[in-house]
Amino acid sequence: MKIQITLVLVLLFAAFNSYSQDTLREIKVQSKRKALQKSYTVTGNTTLVTKKELLKAACCNLAESFETNPSIDVNFSDALTGTKQIKMLGLTSPYLLMTQENVPSVRGASQAYGLSFTPGPWIESIQITKGAGSVANGFESISGQINTELVKPMSEVPFLLNAYGSTDSRFELNANFNQKLSDNWATSLLLHGNIRDSKMDKNSDGFLDNPLQKQINLLNRYQYYNAETGWVSFINLQYMDDAKLMGQLSFNPDADKGTTNSWGSEIDTKKIDVSTKIGYVFKDMPYQSIGFQNALSSYDQDSYFGLNRYTIKQNSFYSNLIFNSIINNEKNKFATGLNFTYDNYAEFVNSLDYSRIDNTVGAFFEYTYDNQDNFSLILGGRVDYGNRLGVFVTPRIHMKYNPWEKGVLRVSAGRGKRPANIFAENQTLFASSRTFDVVNSGGKLYGLDSEIAWNYGLSFMQGFKLFNRNADVTADFYRTNFQNQVVVDIMQSPQSVIFHNLDGVSFANSFQLEFNYELAKHLELRSAYKYYNIKTDYLSGKYQRPLQAAHRFFGNLGYETQIKDKGQHWKFDFTYNWIGEQQLPYTASNPVAFQFPDHSSAYSLMNAQITRVFSSTFEIYVGGENIGNYTQNPAIVDSQNPFGPYFDATILYAPVFGQMYYAGLRFKIR
Repeated sequence: MKIQITLVLVLLFAAFNSYSQDTLREIKVQSKRKALQKSYTVTGNTTLVTKKELLKAACCNLAESFETNPSIDVNFSDALTGTKQIKMLGLTSPYLLMTQENVPSVRGASQAYGLSFTPGPWIESIQITKGAGSVANGFESISGQINTELVKPMSEVPFLLNAYGSTDSRFELNANFNQKLSDNWATSLLLHGNIRDSKMDKNSDGFLDNPLQKQINLLNRYQYYNAETGWVSFINLQYMDDAKLMGQLSFNPDADKGTTNSWGSEIDTKKIDVSTKIGYVFKDMPYQSIGFQNALSSYDQDSYFGLNRYTIKQNSFYSNLIFNSIINNEKNKFATGLNFTYDNYAEFVNSLDYSRIDNTVGAFFEYTYDNQDNFSLILGGRVDYGNRLGVFVTPRIHMKYNPWEKGVLRVSAGRGKRPANIFAENQTLFASSRTFDVVNSGGKLYGLDSEIAWNYGLSFMQGFKLFNRNADVTADFYRTNFQNQVVVDIMQSPQSVIFHNLDGVSFANSFQLEFNYELAKHLELRSAYKYYNIKTDYLSGKYQRPLQAAHRFFGNLGYETQIKDKGQHWKFDFTYNWIGEQQLPYTASNPVAFQFPDHSSAYSLMNAQITRVFSSTFEIYVGGENIGNYTQNPAIVDSQNPFGPYFDATILYAPVFGQMYYAGLRFKIR
């Protein structure tokens, strides 16, 4: 019985830090396989990104952790902040549920920059799930879920040092300390700092290509694990201070802030997070467990963009109680529980006060059937009440069927509902001459209604041998239908952005065909073609979603030499992205010199990295991004007159900086 309880405790420990029971099964079955793992047994369409995969690129933070992943599209959000945004199924990150060890993380005020506040060396793995996620994690997931696992105090090496420097004057230093305090307690202290203090303007438009920035990020966590008593727990304490300065080369914030002498912007963000998790496995019933998660966070952003001032502070509390058990036998499992979320926003747009308090409470039940052979089903539902959302129901279903060996068919459907934080999610638009017009329709948030969408998905994966080497092919199709959407309308006028409820139709169709093949021993090819048909009814007509390519191609080659004595070997990685034409925002009413065409040109991006592993404790790496040196020109509309009516730094479809090269080292003490 003691051995059985120990095994279940290990599974509960993983359950605290993964998407669902399916993800656990994926880790168990696939952990000794590829760096990017896709399972034949998991019910949901989930990909596990391991630490080995994260080391294929610089991976300085979470936003930059998807460069070698075909499921996620990575783009720059504007021509000033250097911030990378991610999309899945053609939809931006607000439609994704972003969690950190199964606790909602990047949401509300942190939507624009929150992905850059989790350093890469802190990440143990990432689970990416396409389509509506588990009801146990909430109701906001529409296009999918991304769950980030942090390194664990009990399983991580005692010390890790990671240093990084690049030709865009960005320098980073990470130090991870892990210490076992007793048989049951262990602690981690994770330290991160980055700085960029050199001004660069390679395209000679008078604006910084990348912001000047400084960040200090600290995380102290504690882990308790006792196999004999059945208890497991985590305590996390995090503090982050991030400062960015952007704008014209001549901008001096001490003299020019709030004036028209020179255009500039500063974004100062402070974040404090405290979270706890505690779980218990019943001794006489090892299939039964209970978990309790709590998180308290404070996010404080003070910023301005030229003459536009934007400040937002969000104090939040999240609580989740989960009970897991079986019905008669282990083929029939269930999870049920309660969620509570409290958000206190102090939000100011220039002189307008949008402060508010949002809270929701909900209950969920999720039933899982698995015949432990070729069929599994997850059927879930939840009922929630929110002071702005009212009472609503969220149903979701996932099915998996294996018709033959190494073949898996998956089907999913689900509903998602979310309040749109229109300014926090679109604050890059402040870096333009646009006026903000909110069409008040009597809704309970900014006068707008909540967003509601249904997501339907179909996926088939087949593994096979080709010339006696492993290969697999996957075809995915997902459709998102919006019953209501807060439309960010930049197709009406280049001098305004209009936020309004959807009047008509909005949908996102996503098709992906992926082919992976072991070309030779230690040489692997990963490739994907993606097609997006995303249409929305704007006030001026129906258009493809702006700044979203309809066609994309992805290719990745990874090679490792044979490991020699003391672990010495080389690793080579090359990634190619082809991005097709993109619908551009409306600019036809501007003077000819400040107009963009209706669609951008297609272009290619190439990244590469070489790693030399000297031993199991020391390695160095060098790499390059945008090796082909493709840049958008111009990146900023009317950059010479930033306080004029045509200035716009947000119509960005390609890189600004051009080639960037970097180098770094990793050192461990085992």
